[in-house]
Amino acid sequence: MRIVIAEALTNIAKHSGAEVVLRREDDVLHLRITDDGRGGAAESGGSGLGGMRRRVEALDGTFALASPADGPTTVTVSLPCGL
Repeated sequence: MRIVIAEALTNIAKHSGAEVVLRREDDVLHLRITDDGRGGAAESGGSGLGGMRRRVEALDGTFALASPADGPTTVTVSLPCGL
């Protein structure tokens, strides 16, 4: 999870402000990062988002990206965690 947060915050620092929400429900850790940017983020083009997805999915987690053209961008990640 640390690498996902670090990569997301790096993207935020480059592009805009953000809200980070981290919570745990039972054995799942949930992370939502929403920025106040212009949107249009994509996983292609070396943005780092594709790498985030690969790392999350390698840990049996889920990754979702929502970034409409007029913003904001939201990255949502869920990862299993031990009790």
